[in-house]
Amino acid sequence: PFTMPFEEDLDMITTDPAKVRAKAYDIVLNGCELGGGSIRIHRQDIQEKMFEALGFTKEEAHDRFGFLLDAFSYGVPPHAGLAYGLDRMIMLMTGADSIRDVIAFPKVKDASCLMTNAPSKVDTEQLEELSLEVVEEKSKE
Repeated sequence: PFTMPFEEDLDMITTDPAKVRAKAYDIVLNGCELGGGSIRIHRQDIQEKMFEALGFTKEEAHDRFGFLLDAFSYGVPPHAGLAYGLDRMIMLMTGADSIRDVIAFPKVKDASCLMTNAPSKVDTEQLEELSLEVVEEKSKE
């Protein structure tokens, strides 16, 4: 929702969003994606249209992303970013079968960390400090 669409596609954001093309790019080596990036939205009107196309009401967009939308009123220059995966490049250079074989601190399939035992239980004091509350999931009967 933060990637700039092509200028000629702007009118389609609200009328035919599936046809809107993003100013995004990937770095690919022999069919393997090494990284990617995009040109970011730098205009408030376009960002608001994008949130609307994603089903956000104006109130929801401002509740969740007000900090960003407010920042546009101060002027945001056109900007872009790119990130590549060094671990993925090393995987290709070493001929490893899996990226997990070259990551210094890999997570297992359930996203837990064998070195730190994360995620771990959070005590009541930590929850209070962060103003969080654990809510038990209701059964679907």
